Amino acid sequence: MTTDSTTPRTALFVNVGERTNVTGSARFKKLILEGNFEAALDVAREQVANGAQVIDVNMDEAMLDSEAAMVRFLRLIASEPDIARVPVMIDSSKWSVIEAGLKNVQGKPIVNSISLKEGEEPFIEHARKIRRYGAAVVVMAFDEKGQADTRDRKVEICKRSYDILVDRVGFPAEDIIFDPNVFAVATGIEEHNNYAVDFIEAARLIRRACPGCHISGGLSNVSFSFRGNNAVRAAMHSVFLYHAIPAGMDMGIVNAGELPVYDDIPAELRERVEDVILNRRPDATDRLLEVADRYKGGAAKKEADLSWRQQDVRARLTHALVHGIDEYIDTDVEEARQQAARPLEVIEGPLMDGMNVVGDLFGAGKMFLPQVVKSARVMKKAVAYLLPFIEAAKAAAGGGGGSDSAGRVLMATVKGDVHDIGKNIVGVVLQCNNFEVVDLGVMVPCAKILEEARRHKVDIIGLSGLITPSLDEMVFVAKEMAREGFDIPLLIGGATTSKVHTAVKIDPHYAGPVVHVLDASRAVGVAQNLLSADAKKGYAGGIKTDYARMREAHERNQYGRARLSLADARANRFSPDWSAYTPVRPAAPGVSVFEDYDLAELATRIDWKFFFEAWELAGSFPAILDDEIVGESARGLFKDAQVMLQRIIGEKWLTARGVIGLFPANSVGDDVEIYTDESRTTVLTRLHFLRQQMAREPGRERAHLCLADFIAPKESGVPDWIGSFAVTAGHGLEERARAFEAAHDDYNAILLKALGDRLAEAFAERMHERVRREFWAYAPDEDLSNEELIAEAYRGIRPAPGYPACPDHTEKATLWRLLDAEKAAGISLTETFAMMPTAAVSGWYIAHPEAKYFGLGKVERDQVADYARRKGMEVAAMERWLAPNLNYDPDADARAAAAPAAA
Repeated sequence: MTTDSTTPRTALFVNVGERTNVTGSARFKKLILEGNFEAALDVAREQVANGAQVIDVNMDEAMLDSEAAMVRFLRLIASEPDIARVPVMIDSSKWSVIEAGLKNVQGKPIVNSISLKEGEEPFIEHARKIRRYGAAVVVMAFDEKGQADTRDRKVEICKRSYDILVDRVGFPAEDIIFDPNVFAVATGIEEHNNYAVDFIEAARLIRRACPGCHISGGLSNVSFSFRGNNAVRAAMHSVFLYHAIPAGMDMGIVNAGELPVYDDIPAELRERVEDVILNRRPDATDRLLEVADRYKGGAAKKEADLSWRQQDVRARLTHALVHGIDEYIDTDVEEARQQAARPLEVIEGPLMDGMNVVGDLFGAGKMFLPQVVKSARVMKKAVAYLLPFIEAAKAAAGGGGGSDSAGRVLMATVKGDVHDIGKNIVGVVLQCNNFEVVDLGVMVPCAKILEEARRHKVDIIGLSGLITPSLDEMVFVAKEMAREGFDIPLLIGGATTSKVHTAVKIDPHYAGPVVHVLDASRAVGVAQNLLSADAKKGYAGGIKTDYARMREAHERNQYGRARLSLADARANRFSPDWSAYTPVRPAAPGVSVFEDYDLAELATRIDWKFFFEAWELAGSFPAILDDEIVGESARGLFKDAQVMLQRIIGEKWLTARGVIGLFPANSVGDDVEIYTDESRTTVLTRLHFLRQQMAREPGRERAHLCLADFIAPKESGVPDWIGSFAVTAGHGLEERARAFEAAHDDYNAILLKALGDRLAEAFAERMHERVRREFWAYAPDEDLSNEELIAEAYRGIRPAPGYPACPDHTEKATLWRLLDAEKAAGISLTETFAMMPTAAVSGWYIAHPEAKYFGLGKVERDQVADYARRKGMEVAAMERWLAPNLNYDPDADARAAAAPAAA
């Protein structure tokens, strides 16, 4: 393929700035989550100042009210002339967020995006609304069959979309922006070699077939194979644009500041990059790989630069700590020990000085968690080297001595809960700031927490938990601390915890300071303030006052919002035409067991976005590897993960085991009956589900969903099916992690656990795919990329007990009996239904074409009582399991009864 030299080069290429995007910018996300919208405006202002002619605004984050955040930010933009002078691209995967943005944006916006993925009807509906709002629209080259990868498919989908938009919707052609999908080249897979050519040629053909339209694309995707080598990636971007712009690409997400001029690219590199982009020779990838390292820039030199070894020992120790280098630590610590009067002085002096630098850099946002954890590994090895000398010195002095620390913190994952990655990271960060940490591990009962707190004379107790029942256990610990006369601070953290829950449910039971800690980056500041002689009284008092205000607001706003009665919600159930639906009989009904699943196969299914989130590095993958703030840290972490992943697979560190089951089933009200066989005469067990009860806004009425709605009702006579699964990639993980910890290597211990979690999720993804194609075989011809699988672009769902559609963890007990999961897959349940090993996933398979994920939301007393009755449980017990979903305060009556006595 060649570029037509007579084609005029496009002068008006539009750069789209993407830093005002919570999924692509860690800095912007942090500001938005903190509510610091004024500082977030500076991000937008910088984008415009740096040449962005459109700013992409995305607020898709689970911890945000995305609609409210979008509205607030767009209104603020409208009042800033230096930002409002450029158009806004309203970017969201949720139509409600897009529409909220359209109602509040100034000027002519762009909607990102719509497609034919779900068919023509929703495509037309959304397009008509966008047109009424006067916006332009990005249309993805994606239809009911999947994402377009070849030239012809790109043209076919875009032309079909164009005809619908122009002829049937009346959409102005000049307001249509097609994104024909930029894919990575030079991946080593032959079928990928023509992806750039396909895009460029498709752009030319689309512009001819669709007069007046525009072409856009995400530039960073094309160079993904060379992540970590920014010089080569930038050259690939420049060469790609050199050919794509004259072909018709007139918009794109481009970091213009890092884009070299085409003619300034070294001739050798430019030729080899051009061979790859234009697919001019079969060995193009190999030839580019031959020279890539020569153009890598400072990275390789930095790794080989040992000039820091010429500095004095204090500077060398600081350098080693900041950069996580443990290769020379024993030598340097020994030299420092020879110079010190006592071995303890090495810790109190140069080592703590170095860790103070680490703490300052982390606090300033110049270091990130993966780097800090590596620093801690170096520190631990240094201390381990010195310990024998310190003990000998103590013995010679007749005991005594010791190091002054910032404070002693006891940390524990509470009883019944087994998750500890976040807790371990917080512990490491505290140690890096001179705190002593006593880590009791997981599933720690309250009595042991308080006993060990007294024995170690700790200054702070920190509790962690991931599953909903852990919230109740934290309340119990707070009550016991009060009963036993503790007054030290109590820190609360973990995925299910929140500032509101801490204020409403925990703080009232304990007179001492109670503080919710959002993430590891906040833990140090909180602990320092709580223990500082100058700050602690005012700090703790301020938090108590803040939490009291939150409780008052909670009482005013949390309960009593409009909800339907259970009877009315059931009357508005999702009710498809069951007479027109014939469920597919599974190809392999019953239970199937997988003893030792191929880890290499699972590794290809990993969703890396959530791996980085575990390390508090937020951003979409692979864009995070080139993020201007966290990119360097993300690249280093990703490289380490790849090396460990190879060892996990090659040396069989972990074993993946799983079990699936496909059973005849029908719904009965909000329950699902599972039968012993296809005669459906004998009920094997019954599943219990909950139904949405929220009131709908006028004009936005839709069904009140329950998972049972997606299974054919018994009275319909339609013989339906339901599936279940439990998978783990965690056998062998704890032993290996403990070995790392014993070697003072928290970094690799945490890395291993994070990879174990990702492999388990990948196992769940892969098994669901095989169920759809092989075992149930209701979608035997499905052929999706890993990106499409991660985006859940397939038929069917796999909801999990404890998650938004079915938040009741106790349903796992039924699932475990059904699959005999402990025997089949070696996965056990704790008393609060956490899974062991921790790297495990379980849930249901539902195949109905209209089945979708949803959030239950808040429910009323009538449903909780009905649900408890169906399950044979006490209502009070059920309320504890469903506490976050209650639209009423189950403790209100008890508090009211106690109030006169208290008075």
